[in-house]
Amino acid sequence: MLVFDSGLGGLSVVNAIVNARLGVDLFHLADTAFFPYGEKADADLMVRVPRVIRAGIAAVSADLVIIACNTASTLALDVVRGQVDIPVVGVVPAIKPAATLTRTGTIGLLATPKTVTRPYTDALIAQFAMGNKVLRHGAVGLAGAAEAKLAGQTPDPDIFKASMAGLFDQEGGEALDVIVLACTHYPLVQAELEACAPRPVTWVDSGEAIARRTAFLLESHLDTDAPTLRTGLTTGGKDGATRRVLSDFGFQSTQVLSVESQL
Repeated sequence: MLVFDSGLGGLSVVNAIVNARLGVDLFHLADTAFFPYGEKADADLMVRVPRVIRAGIAAVSADLVIIACNTASTLALDVVRGQVDIPVVGVVPAIKPAATLTRTGTIGLLATPKTVTRPYTDALIAQFAMGNKVLRHGAVGLAGAAEAKLAGQTPDPDIFKASMAGLFDQEGGEALDVIVLACTHYPLVQAELEACAPRPVTWVDSGEAIARRTAFLLESHLDTDAPTLRTGLTTGGKDGATRRVLSDFGFQSTQVLSVESQL
């Protein structure tokens, strides 16, 4: 199985899959040379995302790929599915479970600036919010703060404060009781976000749902008694730091993937 992200946010999905004890071999592909996706032009991502994923599938002979990036999934999921012949699982904002959890009828959507404005996100809210109010905030620098934390650095605390203020300071923010973490990087800094929230709320992400969907699609390939082998792939940017983080997460090796041959 190939887990793909612009950086290391996909590790939050890897954690959910490992905890589900599926017994599958995991490859995590981080497009570190083009991080962060949330600040890149849509036209560039529409070319880049399918190209990198195709290169990753070819390199590891993957049976399934998870686009563990809300920005990429809400933009290019259908395009990728049209270009590969294996199942593609997208990670999109967890609006539906959030709507079942809210008691006040007000949900916070914390995402990258790209994800909060996507038509795909609009459609999810229209279909699954069930009449609840959704307050959106596009957090600047939050994915980078998660990467910094993983690398052993101390992120700027103002990034977490601004992310929470962007939701709670909106009109209606006083009623907010559920926050959707709509970027796979964000669960990695949930503790920091909680510390900056003015009161306790329920936090929702897509990790466990993705693990369940993966188990369903790979049912005939699962060996729950087998150890999970983990191999990392990067596209070359920040390679040293990425290797150290992947090693800390139990990845036995990491190699650089060339994407130049993918047209």
